[in-house]
Amino acid sequence: MGKISPMSSKYIVHASIEIEGVVDRPDVIGAIFGQTEGLLGSDLELRELQRSGRIGRIEVNVDTKTGKTAGMIIIPSSLDKAETSIIGASLEIIQRIGPCNAKIKVQKIEDVRVSKRSFVVERAKELLRTLIDQVMPDSQELADEVAHSVRVMEITEYGRDRLPAGPAIDESDEVIIVEGRADVLNLLKNGFKNAIAMNGTSCPQTIIELSRRKDVTVFVDGDRGGDLIIKELSNVTEIDFVVKAPDGKEVEELTKKEIHKALRSKIAIEQAKLEMVDTSESIRKPGNYPRRLAPSPVQRSPMPTSSPVTRTAAPVPSSRPVQKTDPVAPV
Repeated sequence: MGKISPMSSKYIVHASIEIEGVVDRPDVIGAIFGQTEGLLGSDLELRELQRSGRIGRIEVNVDTKTGKTAGMIIIPSSLDKAETSIIGASLEIIQRIGPCNAKIKVQKIEDVRVSKRSFVVERAKELLRTLIDQVMPDSQELADEVAHSVRVMEITEYGRDRLPAGPAIDESDEVIIVEGRADVLNLLKNGFKNAIAMNGTSCPQTIIELSRRKDVTVFVDGDRGGDLIIKELSNVTEIDFVVKAPDGKEVEELTKKEIHKALRSKIAIEQAKLEMVDTSESIRKPGNYPRRLAPSPVQRSPMPTSSPVTRTAAPVPSSRPVQKTDPVAPV
């Protein structure tokens, strides 16, 4: 008898069975073949379809509890959709299995090709992932991989504060202090291995001790926060130079050219303090108003000189002096 397995079928019929009594698996299979015999014609006879391999082995799984039997019936089929649906509907005419009443309900007809298609898609993803990992990548992927390995593998933790730093902190005479781990990674990617991060706005003790032994350059973002960090470090550490990123940019965003340009334009800490003082004074007196109001005393000075003239000239034509010098009196 030719039989096919569920894996070589196109459709699988899933049906539930409820029996009011205790029966065995062979009883259910016998009822399926016996009660559907001659119902659908010779072309859809279950025995002939199974003999020709168009219907696979009928699986019956039953479980008996409290005097009743329930389970599932699985029928694989390589017929088309219409014929498979007819086979599934024919199961629901079975009302008795052995001496017991039974009820069979088709739950679904599964298209095996859908599950196979899902398997193909998932397997294709795995194969593509393997292909990308093992086959020679293009130049850009090589560059990105090298840059990533440099950034991840060379970064270390320095001092008792375990600050992110480059591998050349102890070997270099000069040290670049930045704000965070991302800044250290960007400098590492561009060839600067003597950078160390503060990991916050407060100055760690490791940075203070390091500033006493080495020449220190502070490299901060081009924003207000960078000025605050410079101010704090200048109060608690012995820093030598100050570098700021372009306005509105962060150190982690800079390109190699921008980093070199910024480091070439570094200034001494004394000059940076003077610039911060000038900036704070201009913020306190934004309009520089005393200089604008300086011409006002000059305008007031001629007014007192002209007013006395009018006041002294006014008493001259008064009536009393004229009466004293009246020419009619001597006559």
